[in-house]
Amino acid sequence: MSKVNLITSEAALKELIANNKKVLIDFKADWCGPCKMFHPILEDFATKSSGITIAQIDVDKNPELASKYNVMSIPSLRLLENGHLVKESSGFMPLAQLEDWVK
Repeated sequence: MSKVNLITSEAALKELIANNKKVLIDFKADWCGPCKMFHPILEDFATKSSGITIAQIDVDKNPELASKYNVMSIPSLRLLENGHLVKESSGFMPLAQLEDWVK
């Protein structure tokens, strides 16, 4: 069972990536409607998933991380394996689509 890790610094993200093989990063903002709709889906995914670590980053509080990962719209997902970016997606997605996308 995974949980959603709220990341507040680049150092915390680097540590999370270094210590986990597969990391899903969700870039969001408190004012974003689709982000609010996606959060319970992400929480549900986290409870059902194993072998993946989930990070959530607020783009307003961490603009440097959003810039580093070329986030142009939110919600935006980045999937890393062994520290390397392997997939990216923007926009809301339902749980079934998220599960397929992460595979």
